[in-house]
Amino acid sequence: MCGLVGVFAANDASGDAFRGIVAAMLEAIAHRGPNGSGMASGPGFCLGHRRLSIIDLSDGGAQPMATADGRHLIVFNGFISNYLDLRAELAGRGHSFRGTSDTEVLLEMLAADGAAAFPRLNGMFAFLWVDRASGEWWAVRDQLGVKPLYLAPVGDILLAGSEIKALLAHPALEARLDPMALGEYLTFQYCLEDRTLFGGVRKVEPGTAVRGRGGEILETRRYWAPDFSGGEAMAEDEALEALTNALERSIRRNLRSDVRLGTHLSGGLDTSVVATLAAQASERPIEVFCGRFAEGPAYDESRYARRVAESLGAVYHDVVPTAAEFVALMPTLVRLLDEPVAGPGVFPQYMVNKAAAESVTVLLGGQGGDELFGGYARYLIAYLEQALKGAIYGTQESGHYLVTLENVIASLPMIKDYVPLLRQFWQDGLFDAMGARYFRLINRFAQAEAVLDPDVVSAADREAVFSRFAAIFDGQPLGSYINHMVRFDLANSLPALLQVEDRVSMAHGLEVRVPLIDIEVVDIATRLPPRFKFGGGDSKRLLRRAFRGRVVPEVLDRRDKMGFPVPLGPWMAAGPVREFVCDLLNSRSCRERGLWKREGLDAAIATDSGGFRQTWGILCLELWFREFLDCR
Repeated sequence: MCGLVGVFAANDASGDAFRGIVAAMLEAIAHRGPNGSGMASGPGFCLGHRRLSIIDLSDGGAQPMATADGRHLIVFNGFISNYLDLRAELAGRGHSFRGTSDTEVLLEMLAADGAAAFPRLNGMFAFLWVDRASGEWWAVRDQLGVKPLYLAPVGDILLAGSEIKALLAHPALEARLDPMALGEYLTFQYCLEDRTLFGGVRKVEPGTAVRGRGGEILETRRYWAPDFSGGEAMAEDEALEALTNALERSIRRNLRSDVRLGTHLSGGLDTSVVATLAAQASERPIEVFCGRFAEGPAYDESRYARRVAESLGAVYHDVVPTAAEFVALMPTLVRLLDEPVAGPGVFPQYMVNKAAAESVTVLLGGQGGDELFGGYARYLIAYLEQALKGAIYGTQESGHYLVTLENVIASLPMIKDYVPLLRQFWQDGLFDAMGARYFRLINRFAQAEAVLDPDVVSAADREAVFSRFAAIFDGQPLGSYINHMVRFDLANSLPALLQVEDRVSMAHGLEVRVPLIDIEVVDIATRLPPRFKFGGGDSKRLLRRAFRGRVVPEVLDRRDKMGFPVPLGPWMAAGPVREFVCDLLNSRSCRERGLWKREGLDAAIATDSGGFRQTWGILCLELWFREFLDCR
């Protein structure tokens, strides 16, 4: 787990000329690698690396790393979880190794097999790979987008890096807003596909490899995409066994480390499954880390986490963030993230990881379970509409009766806290096409419109945003509504959540691994028949069955999904958070931003407005403008 940067230029340019700018880029992401730093250059390129030592703590894992003949070079961020299997295969083919790191295994695989190696990699990774003989380079990102990688052209050179702030270290790269990206952010609270809020800066998309020469991109290749086909003939017991075995193998792979390791434990199903499997596969008691707030039970589910920890004999750590820490951290946190994020849960995530980093260097997290196994309440809301439509018109999805009015009733308590959303969702467009209805479920623009300047609202190209959404959602016929929703979320909302986890862990030199989205698990889960994952609207149906008797029933049978709620309401009533928000939203720069309307800012400040999600949105976006655009 590390940070990487690169500068690519014409092959007749000296890479040594870029060492100064690469040093500045590395300094911008020094937090990602406290254990070492290195550079390597050649005709047309200069690579830089900051190292967080996890495997092979000696210099054998130092980067940039070159093959023995010097032809191939790599800078790599992440963890190849199947590196021991790949190493054994390469050894059988006659390859020898100088150290024990997964970086060396990756480099030797690339030197031996080229781009054919990409789909065989399991784990979380982003890397820049240079072939001196051909003059070509590759920028590659893992299948689900766990590890970040950005590209930006500056004149006739191309910049690459793990974080946008590293690219902005180049004085010629202007920090400017992309208006189309702003429309997407206001709609989804993230940008679709390869867009970022910064004009000219693009993400390498998950499961994608970019090939180039000099400062020119020659090819963008999708080497992996989720496969939702071929599972209908599977028996449920067969699926259960395949999923359970894959999860157990994933945990064993992700426990490989030469440093101390623990897990997140929120009290929800996903982290409880991860912690349970880790405890059962570990030789000594695992350490688990839970965050909560002292403002009351609505902001505290630690009772569930403690119960799981007790059942596992785990070492339990409690983290209680405060309002004063929220105020002190917010500007730093927004800068750390590069882009504003959807919800205030990023703050307690940061604090839990900060506390964990004092005890361990690697954590296993539960990200991806909601997307893979149908855990979001919005999936149930979408299917409730389809059940109503089916009952009225006598139609059901693909003849499978995945969710009917009769069998959905038991799951409805899951959406009791979403009645305001239901009211808004059913205002118009009832029984429209599934894609249009899902767009309405995740579209936040109407909430943003209440606080945006009318000129900003009128300038937003909402039709273009919907067209981009529809092209993704309807891009391939999948038969099942749940598969369409899951595919969209795997490609867009999950990478946005993973970006947050990457930043709030790497800020503390902490590696967070995500065994639920191990590629073997993903390939099994996406091909599961929809009725196994979401039959009757029963969220995470097969996952719950798989861990009956292994995860404590208090957690396994929960239907009161909390997420990570932050007490912005109580904090906004009085105290340092209210003072901080009032000062920011009443500031001259905010009032003259041209983004917000005065009544919207006044409502956000009012303690009885109830729009704390809107307040967070204004706060986060306004701080982003200050941190990245106002200061340039």
